[in-house]
Amino acid sequence: MGTLRPISYGQIAELLNGIAERFYWNKIMEGDNVVGLRQGKQSVTLEPGGQLELSGAPLETLHQTYFEIYSHLCQVEAVAGKMEIGFLGIGFQPKWEDKDIPLIPKERSGIMAKYLYKQGSLARDVCRRASTVQVNLDFSSELDMIRKFRASLALQPIATALFANSPFTKGKPNGYLSMRSHAWTDFDKNRTGMIPFVFDDSFGFERYIDYALDVPMFCVYRREKYIDCGGMSFRDFMEGKLPNLPGEFPTLNDWENHLTEIYPEVRLKKYLEMRGADAGPLTMLCALPAFWVGLLYDEVSLQNVLEMIADWTPEERQMLRDKVPNTGLNTPFQGGLVKDVAESVIKWAKDGLERRGLEESVYLNGLAEVVSTGMTPAEKLLQMYHEKWAKNVDPVFEELRY
Repeated sequence: MGTLRPISYGQIAELLNGIAERFYWNKIMEGDNVVGLRQGKQSVTLEPGGQLELSGAPLETLHQTYFEIYSHLCQVEAVAGKMEIGFLGIGFQPKWEDKDIPLIPKERSGIMAKYLYKQGSLARDVCRRASTVQVNLDFSSELDMIRKFRASLALQPIATALFANSPFTKGKPNGYLSMRSHAWTDFDKNRTGMIPFVFDDSFGFERYIDYALDVPMFCVYRREKYIDCGGMSFRDFMEGKLPNLPGEFPTLNDWENHLTEIYPEVRLKKYLEMRGADAGPLTMLCALPAFWVGLLYDEVSLQNVLEMIADWTPEERQMLRDKVPNTGLNTPFQGGLVKDVAESVIKWAKDGLERRGLEESVYLNGLAEVVSTGMTPAEKLLQMYHEKWAKNVDPVFEELRY
């Protein structure tokens, strides 16, 4: 914490080993390297730049989600604190360049990096310097999936605005409220974006599968080794014509892995994954599931959203995706501002949570403050940078330390 520098893989390995030993997690190994932890239905994995990612267990209430996240942060702090390591709740590395951040020694990450760095000028930044918070929500049928997919995809830029928390790069303001979100716009256009076909009348599981089949592959895992298949076709793999594995056909596990290598703003697997928000402090980590549960798990709120977005054109949805990382809640939209849309959907989210009867709407308090003040987390950071911090970004490491 003294130098504020990114930690090495050796320090990360010591941290993971410490958490495993003290709190009874099982280690995930790749050769001699510990690359993650598993405990029941929870896992802790490493992103390419050493970002720790908690994948939580399926839970029923937001109170359970809060406890899970809080418990994780406490466990990490119990070990990291003694190592004088801190963790930052922000959407993008505010001070250090990608060359200052070592790539984690994971074979799959190396293969992905080799391919992606040729696809987009900001791919390195996404891999090494970005951090997000996501929520996964289930569906009961194909029709339920379609309705939730459309509602959440249209509103993803609204979530990006509300959770914007990455205004610094290389120690200075970068001109964006969510640099993390902007970086994804030049990552790899074959596997990202607002996938407009979700709003076509013909959309369903089969259409998403067709899309996924045409997303270029990264790699295949065979005989305890990752085989580089960068840019190759999963359709060819289905026909046994993969150049690197001639005559072999994919397993269900290959397909599941391939689906994790697609990164639209909302991703479909066995659930829907909301991908539009920057990482942030604990209150905002818990606000994201509250926001989406209130909107998508309540029929009245979901229908309100679907009716509101019914006349949004593909061009308007794309405009929001492009402009919101820069202008946030002040982005002009349909004669008003994104802030106006945010006010409506937060009210619907609160109403939806209250109809659940579990006293969960308290987790929306942070978002209510954002819309009432009109200041996103990023704008608060910028204000402190220019005033309290005298244009020095270093205090953000203490301000947003977990």
